[in-house]
Amino acid sequence: MKVQKTKLKDVFLIKPKVFHDNRGYFFESFNAKAFQQLTKIKANFKQDNQSLSSKNVLRGLHFQKPPYAQAKIVSVIKGEVLDVVVDIRKNSNTYGQHIIENLSEDNHHQLYIPEGMAHGFLTLSDETIFCYKCSDYYNKEAEDSILWNDESLNINWGSSNPIVSIKDQQAKNFSSFVTPFT
Repeated sequence: MKVQKTKLKDVFLIKPKVFHDNRGYFFESFNAKAFQQLTKIKANFKQDNQSLSSKNVLRGLHFQKPPYAQAKIVSVIKGEVLDVVVDIRKNSNTYGQHIIENLSEDNHHQLYIPEGMAHGFLTLSDETIFCYKCSDYYNKEAEDSILWNDESLNINWGSSNPIVSIKDQQAKNFSSFVTPFT
């Protein structure tokens, strides 16, 4: 596995080593020991989630508030997404900045997203299966979101009219958002 730093502190792009042959492929999707050696982060994941989405579905920008904040490793099992991470840690030198990565069933890339980040993705394939490995259990009272198309964030999603849930359409504007993360 190769791990690359991104411009957001503690957000890593993970590129697993994929072994291909005439039968298909094999790769180790997670190894706690290797992950810790490469990132210096001790991972303790407690819950895995999957979502299925059709093309042009946008989910996000979501996060869980403390004390139920979640670090995540996200990946695509089938299809392709434009994955977006926004730093919402008020004392971070990249507060309010974002990264965009392409994750797909072909490149097998993953993103490690620490607590204090808002996350979302736009599906680029007709059928996309997205996987989340989470460091804490989901807590409905702790869920929150920032408006995916907030002008102050200036995220280029590459789609002017994605399919967005009512809940995500009613998310907070970043300009009025008070972060619970230091």
